[in-house]
Amino acid sequence: METNNEYKLVPGFGNSFGAGWRVMSDNFLRLFLVVVVLVIVTGPLRMFKFNFNMSDLHNLPWNMGHELGHNMMGLLTLGSLGIFAAFFALLAMLYAFLVAPIFDFGADMIFVQAVRKIKPDFEYLIKGFTENYLHIVLANLLVFALVVLGFFALIIPGIIIGCRLMFVSYIVMDKKLDPIEAVELSWKLTKGHGWQIFFMGFVSIFIFIFGLCMLIVGIFPALIWISSSFASLYESVLREKEPKVEVVTA
Repeated sequence: METNNEYKLVPGFGNSFGAGWRVMSDNFLRLFLVVVVLVIVTGPLRMFKFNFNMSDLHNLPWNMGHELGHNMMGLLTLGSLGIFAAFFALLAMLYAFLVAPIFDFGADMIFVQAVRKIKPDFEYLIKGFTENYLHIVLANLLVFALVVLGFFALIIPGIIIGCRLMFVSYIVMDKKLDPIEAVELSWKLTKGHGWQIFFMGFVSIFIFIFGLCMLIVGIFPALIWISSSFASLYESVLREKEPKVEVVTA
C-alpha cells in the first residue's frame, strides 16, 4: 500500500466527498469505464424482470382476459405464463447472487486502488471468478441476509447493519478474509462512523438524482464520485484503525 496522503484521507463526511472528487478527477476515464461495465452487467437484472398484467390477455387472438374464468385454454396459458415468470425470476436471483457480486466487489477494489494512487487494475472486474469466488458470494449473501433480518426488525436495525457492514466488499477483496472475518472487521472499522456512513448514503441519493436530471449522462460522474467517496472513507478509516484491529489471515 502506498502511504502518499495527497488526497488528505481523514475520516469525515466532507473529507470523504472531497477526496472522492479529487480521485474522480485524476482517474476519470478509467473509473468511467468501470462504471460503464457495471451498468452493462446489471442490465440482465432489469431484462429478467417479468410483469404480468391481466389486461395483456385482451391482446391475444382469443381474448382470454374475458374468457379466463370459463375457458380451460385460458387457465393453461395463465399457468404457462406463471411458470415462465418463475423461471426468469429464478435466473435473475441466481445472476444477482452468483454473478453480479463478482463485478461489484472487483469494482470496489479498483476504486480503492485509485484512492491509493495505484493504477487501477481492470482484471479485478473478473478476477473474482477465479480467485476468492466463494468468499465473495458468501459474503454478499451474508450481508444481504443480515440486512434483511434487520429490516424485518422495524427497519432501523437493518439500516444500522447496512451502515456497519459497508466495508465488507472492500475487506474481502483487499484483505482476502472469509465472510465471517470480513463482517467482524467491518463492524470494528465502522465503529464510531455509522452516522457518517448513513449521511453519506443519504446525500448520495441526491447526488444520483441530480446526475439523473443532467440529461441522464450525469449519472456516470455521479456514480464515480459516490464510489470514490466511499472508497476514500474506507481507506481513511483503515489507516486510522488498522494498527488497532487484529486481522486474522490464513
